[in-house]
Amino acid sequence: MAILRRCWAPRCSCRTIGSRPGTRFPAAVDDTPRFYKGLLDAGRPARSIVFAGESAGGAMTVTAMVAARNAGLPLPAGGVAISPWANLEHTGVSMTNRETIDPLNSKAGLVFLARVFLQGALAIHPMASPVFADVTGLPPIMVQIGEAELMLTDGMRLASHLAENRVRMTLEVWPHMFHAWHFVATLQPEAQQAMESASLFLEQCLRKANPSAG
Repeated sequence: MAILRRCWAPRCSCRTIGSRPGTRFPAAVDDTPRFYKGLLDAGRPARSIVFAGESAGGAMTVTAMVAARNAGLPLPAGGVAISPWANLEHTGVSMTNRETIDPLNSKAGLVFLARVFLQGALAIHPMASPVFADVTGLPPIMVQIGEAELMLTDGMRLASHLAENRVRMTLEVWPHMFHAWHFVATLQPEAQQAMESASLFLEQCLRKANPSAG
């Protein structure tokens, strides 16, 4: 993820979610597990890999792990989901009570984007909305969400869903922060602090997965 690359370069490999014209769900979602398998096939141990993403990429942090598990691949050491777009049904209460204070999103805009992304698939498809996915057996995950986000409630629902399925997880709710506030790290102290917290979490995941390297 580009915004964490500043903290991790040159160890970070970034992958853009597939968005070719006409790409239908779940082709874009399948792209990330395919990239991950390529890293494994190239000899990179799973225990040396962590996932991170924001918004749709935050949801994909979880769904890519689910896809890897379902394919019988070894799982990465951990992951961070930033402002995850975790429920394409948009049923969380914050979709209403944060409508006027989230500067980057509107519910109508998210509904439109979901319709374009899904191309007729159901919003409750577990690979589109990880709040509906079978997340058992996943590695440690951190969820970071801004308190001013439309996605706040659904991000917290994802965190609860992970915890209830025995995934070791850390939830950070940042007061007054908006969607993917990390992108303004040069202007907003809380953005830099959130990136540092996410980076520390990933470092801890890697150390736990590779005790002999510590």
